[in-house]
Amino acid sequence: MHLLGLHHITAIASDPRQNLAFYTQVLGLRFVKKSVNQDDPGTYHLYYGDYAGSPGTVLTFFPWMGLRRGRPGHGQAYATAYSVPSGSLSFWQERLARLGVPTAPIESRFADEVLPVFDPDGLRLELIATAETDPRLPAPAKDVPAASAIRGFHSSTLGLLEAGPTMSLLVDTMGYRQLAQAGSRTRFAVATGGPGTYVDLLTDPALPRGLNGAGTIHHVAFRTPNDAAQATAHREVARRGLSISPVIDRAYFKSIYYREPGGVLFEIATDQPGFTIDEPVESLGSKLGLPPHLEPHRAEIEAALPKLA
Repeated sequence: MHLLGLHHITAIASDPRQNLAFYTQVLGLRFVKKSVNQDDPGTYHLYYGDYAGSPGTVLTFFPWMGLRRGRPGHGQAYATAYSVPSGSLSFWQERLARLGVPTAPIESRFADEVLPVFDPDGLRLELIATAETDPRLPAPAKDVPAASAIRGFHSSTLGLLEAGPTMSLLVDTMGYRQLAQAGSRTRFAVATGGPGTYVDLLTDPALPRGLNGAGTIHHVAFRTPNDAAQATAHREVARRGLSISPVIDRAYFKSIYYREPGGVLFEIATDQPGFTIDEPVESLGSKLGLPPHLEPHRAEIEAALPKLA
């Protein structure tokens, strides 16, 4: 299987306006795409990432106004970590405290410093100040200097009761390799490794069962370069005996979905065609993007969606 790392991560939120303000005005990410949940077109699908919405940088949300909070736990992606430059956590601590954003004390993890941060719905994010080289350019932000800004994903942490079956899937089928282990956490990487490729397995019998709702992760998507590589991945997952969806065209990428043995929903998404198929890179996020089968219903969909201004 030819995987390149993390493609995107999709979470669940409540108020879309609050969500937009936090990820753009607090974290300094770019609003790269405004679309709809294709299974519920009366709900937004919002995307935040680097300037071009590059694979490996994009956190997306399904926001349902007034949705109750979920509970993070086992059977879910437990935390989403971003890569920030070494030495930048003092900037983020001061900024987040000034803006009233909840954080937890800095902790050490595999020789890096980790600042846990919680978004307005309680979603656990982590800013990892890594000494590893991360050449990705941050999205320009007027009050987040480039020297401290988010580069893209660092890792996704999966909450599990038992690591063995998930580890076997990652290594034997998905091409990951084990890099490090400390306490209840084991880290895996794929392809060339480095920030944006890591998956951590957090094995803790005390974790409650995760409950979907605002502030939880819906699924984790992995990068594959093209349709042919995705077709190979589909065959290999099916050969392992896991139930897997057919290819679904999401307009900006093609997707296949399956649940790993611990219950986390995985997606394998193509790098192409990307977010510039319906907007130039300079104006990403400025119009409502719809897949072709929903385009005839644009007027009624736009009328039903809450305003984001």
